[in-house]
Amino acid sequence: MTSRFRPLPDDDASPLPDNDARGPCEVSWFSALCDDDYEFLGVPDPMLRSSWEHCRDIVLQAETGGYDNILLPSGYALGIDTTAFAAAIAPMLKRLALLMAVRIGETWPPQLARQIATIDRLLGGRLTVNIISSDMPGETLASAPRYARTVEAMHILKVLLNGEALDHQGEFWQLKLDPPAVRTVSGKAPLLYFGGLSPDAREAAAKGCDVFLMWPDKEEAVAAIIADMKARAARRDRSLRFGYRAHVIVRDTEAEARTYADRLLSKLDAQQGAAIRAKSLDSASAGVAAQAALRENAADDGYAEANLWTGVGRARSGCGAAIVGDPDQVLAKLNRYRDMGIEAFILSGYPHAAEADLFARHVLPKLDHAPLAR
Repeated sequence: MTSRFRPLPDDDASPLPDNDARGPCEVSWFSALCDDDYEFLGVPDPMLRSSWEHCRDIVLQAETGGYDNILLPSGYALGIDTTAFAAAIAPMLKRLALLMAVRIGETWPPQLARQIATIDRLLGGRLTVNIISSDMPGETLASAPRYARTVEAMHILKVLLNGEALDHQGEFWQLKLDPPAVRTVSGKAPLLYFGGLSPDAREAAAKGCDVFLMWPDKEEAVAAIIADMKARAARRDRSLRFGYRAHVIVRDTEAEARTYADRLLSKLDAQQGAAIRAKSLDSASAGVAAQAALRENAADDGYAEANLWTGVGRARSGCGAAIVGDPDQVLAKLNRYRDMGIEAFILSGYPHAAEADLFARHVLPKLDHAPLAR
Protein backbone atom coordinates (compact mmCIF):
# COMPACT_ATOMS: atom_id res chain seq x y z
CA MET A 1 0.00 0.00 0.00
CA THR A 2 1.27 3.47 -0.83
CA SER A 3 2.16 5.37 2.33
CA ARG A 4 0.39 8.64 3.15
CA PHE A 5 1.02 11.39 5.67
CA ARG A 6 -2.21 11.96 7.59
CA PRO A 7 -2.79 15.49 8.91
CA LEU A 8 -2.50 15.74 12.67
CA PRO A 9 -5.04 17.75 14.68
CA ASP A 10 -2.82 20.83 14.99
CA ASP A 11 -1.90 23.82 12.88
CA ASP A 12 1.52 22.44 12.00
CA ALA A 13 0.22 19.33 10.21
CA SER A 14 1.67 18.85 6.77
CA PRO A 15 -0.93 18.80 3.98
CA LEU A 16 -1.46 15.70 1.92
CA PRO A 17 0.42 15.67 -1.39
CA ASP A 18 -1.71 16.91 -4.28
CA ASN A 19 -1.65 13.53 -6.02
CA ASP A 20 -3.07 11.86 -2.89
CA ALA A 21 -5.66 14.50 -2.02
CA ARG A 22 -8.44 12.22 -3.25
CA GLY A 23 -7.94 9.83 -0.30
CA PRO A 24 -7.58 6.04 -0.30
CA CYS A 25 -9.90 3.75 -2.20
CA GLU A 26 -11.12 0.27 -1.33
CA VAL A 27 -9.91 -2.38 -3.76
CA SER A 28 -11.88 -5.64 -3.80
CA TRP A 29 -11.59 -8.80 -5.86
CA PHE A 30 -14.33 -11.30 -6.81
CA SER A 31 -14.83 -14.96 -5.90
CA ALA A 32 -16.77 -16.93 -8.51
CA LEU A 33 -19.45 -18.55 -6.35
CA CYS A 34 -21.90 -18.49 -9.31
CA ASP A 35 -20.02 -20.63 -11.84
CA ASP A 36 -18.41 -17.63 -13.53
CA ASP A 37 -14.78 -18.63 -13.99
CA TYR A 38 -13.18 -19.46 -17.32
CA GLU A 39 -9.93 -19.73 -19.20
CA PHE A 40 -11.89 -19.19 -22.42
CA LEU A 41 -15.15 -17.29 -22.04
CA GLY A 42 -18.20 -19.43 -22.71
CA VAL A 43 -16.27 -22.71 -22.49
CA PRO A 44 -17.01 -24.49 -19.19
CA ASP A 45 -13.98 -25.91 -17.41
CA PRO A 46 -14.62 -28.55 -14.71
CA MET A 47 -11.56 -27.31 -12.82
CA LEU A 48 -13.06 -23.83 -12.57
CA ARG A 49 -16.60 -24.76 -11.54
CA SER A 50 -17.87 -23.22 -8.32
CA SER A 51 -16.93 -25.42 -5.40
CA TRP A 52 -15.84 -24.82 -1.84
CA GLU A 53 -12.23 -25.58 -2.76
CA HIS A 54 -12.04 -23.41 -5.88
CA CYS A 55 -13.81 -20.38 -4.41
CA ARG A 56 -11.83 -20.70 -1.17
CA ASP A 57 -8.59 -20.56 -3.16
CA ILE A 58 -9.68 -17.36 -4.93
CA VAL A 59 -10.44 -15.71 -1.58
CA LEU A 60 -7.12 -16.81 -0.10
CA GLN A 61 -5.33 -15.48 -3.20
CA ALA A 62 -6.99 -12.10 -2.60
CA GLU A 63 -5.90 -12.13 1.04
CA THR A 64 -2.32 -12.97 0.08
CA GLY A 65 -2.33 -10.35 -2.67
CA GLY A 66 -3.22 -7.53 -0.30
CA TYR A 67 -6.77 -6.72 -1.40
CA ASP A 68 -9.08 -4.97 1.04
CA ASN A 69 -12.31 -6.87 0.40
CA ILE A 70 -13.79 -9.56 -1.83
CA LEU A 71 -17.25 -9.84 -3.33
CA LEU A 72 -19.05 -13.12 -2.71
CA PRO A 73 -21.84 -13.08 -5.34
CA SER A 74 -25.18 -14.82 -4.95
CA GLY A 75 -27.46 -16.51 -7.45
CA TYR A 76 -30.34 -18.89 -6.90
CA ALA A 77 -29.80 -20.94 -10.06
CA LEU A 78 -25.99 -21.18 -10.14
CA GLY A 79 -23.14 -22.03 -7.85
CA ILE A 80 -22.98 -22.46 -4.08
CA ASP A 81 -24.68 -20.71 -1.18
CA THR A 82 -23.10 -17.38 -0.30
CA THR A 83 -24.04 -17.11 3.38
CA ALA A 84 -22.79 -20.61 4.17
CA PHE A 85 -19.58 -19.94 2.24
CA ALA A 86 -18.98 -16.65 4.09
CA ALA A 87 -19.39 -18.34 7.46
CA ALA A 88 -16.96 -21.08 6.46
CA ILE A 89 -14.24 -18.83 5.04
CA ALA A 90 -14.39 -16.10 7.69
CA PRO A 91 -12.24 -17.83 10.35
CA MET A 92 -9.57 -18.55 7.72
CA LEU A 93 -8.93 -14.85 7.05
CA LYS A 94 -6.65 -12.54 9.01
CA ARG A 95 -7.24 -9.17 7.35
CA LEU A 96 -9.46 -9.43 4.26
CA ALA A 97 -13.04 -8.16 4.50
CA LEU A 98 -15.98 -9.96 2.90
CA LEU A 99 -18.64 -8.30 0.76
CA MET A 100 -21.43 -10.85 1.12
CA ALA A 101 -24.23 -10.61 -1.45
CA VAL A 102 -27.73 -11.29 -0.14
CA ARG A 103 -30.87 -11.71 -2.24
CA ILE A 104 -33.70 -9.87 -0.51
CA GLY A 105 -36.46 -11.90 -2.18
CA GLU A 106 -35.08 -15.04 -0.53
CA THR A 107 -34.71 -13.73 3.03
CA TRP A 108 -36.60 -12.81 6.18
CA PRO A 109 -34.82 -9.66 7.43
CA PRO A 110 -34.68 -10.48 11.17
CA GLN A 111 -33.07 -13.83 10.41
CA LEU A 112 -30.70 -12.17 7.94
CA ALA A 113 -29.72 -9.61 10.60
CA ARG A 114 -28.76 -12.44 12.95
CA GLN A 115 -26.76 -14.18 10.21
CA ILE A 116 -24.94 -10.94 9.33
CA ALA A 117 -24.05 -10.25 12.97
CA THR A 118 -22.83 -13.82 13.47
CA ILE A 119 -20.62 -13.82 10.36
CA ASP A 120 -19.27 -10.38 11.27
CA ARG A 121 -18.24 -11.89 14.62
CA LEU A 122 -16.54 -14.82 12.89
CA LEU A 123 -14.69 -12.35 10.66
CA GLY A 124 -13.57 -10.04 13.47
CA GLY A 125 -15.78 -7.15 12.40
CA ARG A 126 -14.91 -7.00 8.70
CA LEU A 127 -18.21 -7.90 7.02
CA THR A 128 -19.89 -5.71 4.41
CA VAL A 129 -23.13 -6.57 2.60
CA ASN A 130 -24.16 -6.31 -1.06
CA ILE A 131 -27.95 -5.96 -1.21
CA ILE A 132 -29.58 -7.53 -4.29
CA SER A 133 -33.20 -6.62 -5.04
CA SER A 134 -34.13 -10.13 -6.11
CA ASP A 135 -37.39 -11.94 -6.62
CA MET A 136 -38.47 -14.94 -4.61
CA PRO A 137 -37.39 -17.98 -6.66
CA GLY A 138 -40.28 -19.01 -8.87
CA GLU A 139 -42.06 -15.64 -8.54
CA THR A 140 -41.83 -12.36 -10.41
CA LEU A 141 -42.57 -9.06 -8.72
CA ALA A 142 -42.89 -5.82 -10.70
CA SER A 143 -40.01 -3.38 -10.40
CA ALA A 144 -41.62 -0.75 -8.16
CA PRO A 145 -42.85 -3.11 -5.41
CA ARG A 146 -39.68 -5.21 -5.61
CA TYR A 147 -37.50 -2.18 -4.92
CA ALA A 148 -39.95 -0.92 -2.28
CA ARG A 149 -39.50 -4.27 -0.53
CA THR A 150 -35.73 -3.81 -0.73
CA VAL A 151 -35.93 -0.38 0.89
CA GLU A 152 -37.96 -1.88 3.73
CA ALA A 153 -35.40 -4.64 4.16
CA MET A 154 -32.46 -2.21 4.29
CA HIS A 155 -34.29 -0.16 6.94
CA ILE A 156 -35.06 -3.25 9.05
CA LEU A 157 -31.47 -4.49 8.83
CA LYS A 158 -30.01 -1.13 9.83
CA VAL A 159 -32.32 -0.71 12.82
CA LEU A 160 -31.74 -4.22 14.16
CA LEU A 161 -27.99 -4.26 13.49
CA ASN A 162 -27.61 -0.86 15.14
CA GLY A 163 -28.97 -2.53 18.26
CA GLU A 164 -32.29 -0.68 18.25
CA ALA A 165 -35.78 -1.97 18.90
CA LEU A 166 -37.82 -2.27 15.71
CA ASP A 167 -41.40 -1.17 15.17
CA HIS A 168 -41.91 -1.49 11.43
CA GLN A 169 -45.34 -1.46 9.83
CA GLY A 170 -44.62 -1.66 6.12
CA GLU A 171 -46.22 -3.07 3.02
CA PHE A 172 -44.14 -6.24 3.06
CA TRP A 173 -43.23 -6.75 6.71
CA GLN A 174 -45.03 -5.84 9.94
CA LEU A 175 -42.56 -6.37 12.75
CA LYS A 176 -42.21 -5.31 16.35
CA LEU A 177 -38.97 -6.82 17.65
CA ASP A 178 -36.06 -6.30 19.98
CA PRO A 179 -32.67 -6.44 18.25
CA PRO A 180 -30.98 -9.85 18.06
CA ALA A 181 -28.83 -10.80 21.02
CA VAL A 182 -25.82 -11.30 18.77
CA ARG A 183 -24.30 -7.99 17.70
CA THR A 184 -21.71 -7.01 15.13
CA VAL A 185 -18.25 -6.32 16.51
CA SER A 186 -18.74 -2.56 16.07
CA GLY A 187 -22.28 -2.66 17.42
CA LYS A 188 -23.40 -0.99 14.19
CA ALA A 189 -24.84 -2.11 10.87
CA PRO A 190 -22.21 -2.91 8.24
CA LEU A 191 -21.98 -0.86 5.08
CA LEU A 192 -24.72 -1.78 2.59
CA TYR A 193 -23.60 -1.81 -1.06
CA PHE A 194 -26.30 -1.70 -3.73
CA GLY A 195 -26.58 -1.09 -7.47
CA GLY A 196 -29.16 -0.58 -10.21
CA LEU A 197 -29.89 1.90 -12.98
CA SER A 198 -33.68 1.91 -13.34
CA PRO A 199 -35.53 4.86 -11.76
CA ASP A 200 -36.90 2.53 -9.08
CA ALA A 201 -33.41 1.20 -8.32
CA ARG A 202 -31.92 4.68 -8.12
CA GLU A 203 -34.63 5.80 -5.72
CA ALA A 204 -34.11 2.71 -3.57
CA ALA A 205 -30.38 3.42 -3.40
CA ALA A 206 -30.95 7.06 -2.49
CA LYS A 207 -33.24 6.01 0.34
CA GLY A 208 -31.36 3.15 1.90
CA CYS A 209 -27.86 2.09 0.82
CA ASP A 210 -24.44 3.38 1.82
CA VAL A 211 -22.37 2.58 -1.27
CA PHE A 212 -23.90 2.84 -4.75
CA LEU A 213 -22.32 0.39 -7.19
CA MET A 214 -22.00 0.93 -10.94
CA TRP A 215 -21.04 -1.33 -13.81
CA PRO A 216 -18.59 -0.15 -16.50
CA ASP A 217 -19.51 2.71 -18.79
CA LYS A 218 -17.88 5.60 -20.61
CA GLU A 219 -16.36 8.11 -18.26
CA GLU A 220 -18.90 10.82 -19.06
CA ALA A 221 -21.73 8.39 -18.30
CA VAL A 222 -20.14 7.43 -14.98
CA ALA A 223 -19.87 11.10 -14.03
CA ALA A 224 -23.52 11.69 -14.95
CA ILE A 225 -24.72 8.76 -12.83
CA ILE A 226 -22.73 9.99 -9.84
CA ALA A 227 -24.21 13.49 -10.20
CA ASP A 228 -27.74 12.11 -10.46
CA MET A 229 -27.34 9.86 -7.42
CA LYS A 230 -25.81 12.63 -5.32
CA ALA A 231 -28.83 14.80 -6.11
CA ARG A 232 -31.32 12.03 -5.31
CA ALA A 233 -29.65 11.33 -1.97
CA ALA A 234 -29.40 15.02 -1.09
CA ARG A 235 -33.15 15.41 -1.53
CA ARG A 236 -33.47 12.95 1.35
CA ASP A 237 -30.77 14.62 3.46
CA ARG A 238 -28.49 11.68 2.81
CA SER A 239 -25.13 11.18 1.14
CA LEU A 240 -23.80 8.21 -0.82
CA ARG A 241 -20.41 6.75 -1.51
CA PHE A 242 -19.67 5.24 -4.90
CA GLY A 243 -18.23 1.97 -6.13
CA TYR A 244 -17.29 0.64 -9.57
CA ARG A 245 -17.46 -3.03 -10.59
CA ALA A 246 -15.32 -4.00 -13.60
CA HIS A 247 -13.15 -6.74 -15.02
CA VAL A 248 -9.47 -6.00 -15.56
CA ILE A 249 -6.70 -7.32 -17.78
CA VAL A 250 -3.24 -5.95 -17.00
CA ARG A 251 -0.02 -7.04 -18.67
CA ASP A 252 3.48 -5.61 -19.08
CA THR A 253 2.44 -3.93 -22.34
CA GLU A 254 -0.87 -2.79 -23.80
CA ALA A 255 -0.32 -5.09 -26.79
CA GLU A 256 -0.01 -8.11 -24.49
CA ALA A 257 -3.14 -7.12 -22.60
CA ARG A 258 -5.17 -6.70 -25.79
CA THR A 259 -3.89 -10.01 -27.12
CA TYR A 260 -5.01 -11.75 -23.95
CA ALA A 261 -8.44 -10.12 -24.24
CA ASP A 262 -8.77 -11.51 -27.76
CA ARG A 263 -7.68 -14.94 -26.50
CA LEU A 264 -10.49 -14.98 -23.93
CA LEU A 265 -13.04 -14.84 -26.76
CA SER A 266 -11.20 -17.09 -29.19
CA LYS A 267 -13.43 -20.13 -28.52
CA LEU A 268 -16.77 -18.36 -27.98
CA ASP A 269 -19.67 -19.32 -30.19
CA ALA A 270 -22.02 -16.35 -30.70
CA GLN A 271 -25.16 -18.42 -30.07
CA GLN A 272 -23.64 -19.88 -26.94
CA GLY A 273 -22.82 -16.40 -25.67
CA ALA A 274 -26.39 -15.26 -26.25
CA ALA A 275 -27.70 -18.29 -24.36
CA ILE A 276 -25.45 -17.53 -21.39
CA ARG A 277 -26.68 -13.94 -21.25
CA ALA A 278 -30.33 -14.95 -21.54
CA LYS A 279 -30.01 -17.49 -18.72
CA SER A 280 -29.06 -14.85 -16.15
CA LEU A 281 -31.74 -13.84 -13.64
CA ASP A 282 -31.04 -10.15 -14.32
CA SER A 283 -30.99 -10.41 -18.13
CA ALA A 284 -33.90 -7.96 -18.55
CA SER A 285 -32.69 -5.29 -16.09
CA ALA A 286 -31.88 -1.68 -16.95
CA GLY A 287 -28.26 -2.25 -15.97
CA VAL A 288 -27.89 -5.21 -18.32
CA ALA A 289 -29.51 -3.18 -21.10
CA ALA A 290 -26.96 -0.42 -20.52
CA GLN A 291 -24.11 -2.95 -20.77
CA ALA A 292 -25.56 -4.25 -24.04
CA ALA A 293 -25.81 -0.72 -25.41
CA LEU A 294 -22.21 -0.01 -24.41
CA ARG A 295 -21.10 -3.15 -26.26
CA GLU A 296 -23.22 -2.47 -29.34
CA ASN A 297 -21.92 1.10 -29.67
CA ALA A 298 -18.27 0.18 -29.20
CA ALA A 299 -15.74 0.27 -32.01
CA ASP A 300 -15.17 -2.77 -34.18
CA ASP A 301 -12.44 -3.98 -31.83
CA GLY A 302 -14.86 -3.90 -28.90
CA TYR A 303 -13.42 -0.83 -27.17
CA ALA A 304 -16.02 1.70 -26.00
CA GLU A 305 -13.27 4.20 -25.15
CA ALA A 306 -9.56 4.03 -24.45
CA ASN A 307 -8.74 0.92 -22.38
CA LEU A 308 -12.41 -0.07 -21.83
CA TRP A 309 -13.14 -3.35 -23.66
CA THR A 310 -16.70 -4.67 -23.92
CA GLY A 311 -15.90 -8.17 -25.14
CA VAL A 312 -16.56 -9.76 -21.75
CA GLY A 313 -20.24 -8.93 -22.17
CA ARG A 314 -20.49 -11.22 -25.16
CA ALA A 315 -20.28 -14.20 -22.79
CA ARG A 316 -21.95 -13.04 -19.58
CA SER A 317 -24.81 -10.94 -18.32
CA GLY A 318 -24.26 -8.15 -15.84
CA CYS A 319 -20.85 -6.49 -15.63
CA GLY A 320 -19.68 -6.75 -19.23
CA ALA A 321 -16.53 -4.69 -19.75
CA ALA A 322 -12.88 -4.80 -18.72
CA ILE A 323 -10.18 -2.23 -18.13
CA VAL A 324 -7.39 -3.40 -20.44
CA GLY A 325 -3.84 -2.10 -20.65
CA ASP A 326 -0.38 -1.91 -19.19
CA PRO A 327 0.06 -1.10 -15.48
CA ASP A 328 0.30 2.65 -16.00
CA GLN A 329 -2.79 2.72 -18.23
CA VAL A 330 -4.87 0.68 -15.79
CA LEU A 331 -3.72 2.81 -12.88
CA ALA A 332 -4.52 6.02 -14.76
CA LYS A 333 -8.01 4.75 -15.61
CA LEU A 334 -8.73 3.88 -11.98
CA ASN A 335 -7.44 7.25 -10.83
CA ARG A 336 -9.72 9.07 -13.26
CA TYR A 337 -12.66 7.25 -11.71
CA ARG A 338 -11.36 8.20 -8.27
CA ASP A 339 -11.25 11.83 -9.34
CA MET A 340 -14.97 11.54 -10.20
CA GLY A 341 -15.75 10.34 -6.68
CA ILE A 342 -15.36 6.54 -6.87
CA GLU A 343 -14.12 5.25 -3.51
CA ALA A 344 -14.45 1.49 -4.02
CA PHE A 345 -13.50 -0.86 -6.84
CA ILE A 346 -14.67 -4.46 -7.25
CA LEU A 347 -12.44 -6.06 -9.86
CA SER A 348 -12.23 -9.48 -11.46
CA GLY A 349 -10.57 -11.30 -14.31
CA TYR A 350 -10.44 -14.69 -16.01
CA PRO A 351 -9.30 -16.99 -14.51
CA HIS A 352 -9.97 -15.17 -11.25
CA ALA A 353 -7.11 -16.46 -9.09
CA ALA A 354 -4.45 -15.87 -11.75
CA GLU A 355 -5.69 -12.40 -12.65
CA ALA A 356 -5.94 -11.44 -8.97
CA ASP A 357 -2.24 -12.20 -8.68
CA LEU A 358 -1.35 -10.17 -11.79
CA PHE A 359 -3.29 -7.08 -10.66
CA ALA A 360 -1.85 -7.40 -7.15
CA ARG A 361 1.69 -7.38 -8.52
CA HIS A 362 1.33 -4.79 -11.29
CA VAL A 363 -1.14 -2.17 -10.01
CA LEU A 364 -2.25 -2.64 -6.41
CA PRO A 365 1.05 -1.45 -4.83
CA LYS A 366 0.71 1.83 -6.75
CA LEU A 367 -2.76 2.59 -5.37
CA ASP A 368 -3.41 4.24 -2.02
CA HIS A 369 -6.03 1.77 -0.78
CA ALA A 370 -7.78 0.71 2.40
CA PRO A 371 -11.15 -0.72 3.43
CA LEU A 372 -13.96 1.83 3.42
CA ALA A 373 -14.36 3.33 6.87
CA ARG A 374 -17.74 2.82 8.51
